[in-house]
Amino acid sequence: MTLANPTAAVPGGAAAARPSALRLPAAAAGTLLVALAAQIAVPLPGTPVPMTLQPLAVLLVGGLLGPGLGAASLAWYLLLGAAGLPVFALGTAGPAWLVGPTGGYLVAFPAAAAVVGWVTARRAGWAGLVAGALLGMATIYAGGVAQLTLLTGSPRAALAAGAIPFAVGDLVKSLVAVLALGRARPLTRALR
Repeated sequence: MTLANPTAAVPGGAAAARPSALRLPAAAAGTLLVALAAQIAVPLPGTPVPMTLQPLAVLLVGGLLGPGLGAASLAWYLLLGAAGLPVFALGTAGPAWLVGPTGGYLVAFPAAAAVVGWVTARRAGWAGLVAGALLGMATIYAGGVAQLTLLTGSPRAALAAGAIPFAVGDLVKSLVAVLALGRARPLTRALR
């Protein structure tokens, strides 16, 4: 090993050191992406859940960072919001948001990122990207509808307020995520 290249004796050399050096900034960027996506929110009539770009951002974070780092990035997002930083939809914050009507979606974000990251890492090509995005979106819906069911006492009311108004838009977001992740495959490999 020489002083000019201290990673030369490390298996993988400098190339192996780069990804781990990028992991913390990448996770922070994922947290920031979801926080920014939360600020693009449109309240919808008949539901306490606004339409946001958060699901798209969650799919991207999971697909780009992989299951572990993607989930960690979204866990940081939840911690920041619970601690009072205005990172939730429409600049809201605080622990009450995690137990309110949108809390189930929020709490499902780390699991959804992990699902997308896990599926896309194991299934090559477009089929893996589509499966990852759809399963990630289903994970978000499962958390959101479950919490709304607890709050309303009615699975039918929960679906009417928390799934049906968003289904078409979230399918479009899933498609956008698939296309973006397909183009970002080289970056994805570098971060994992």
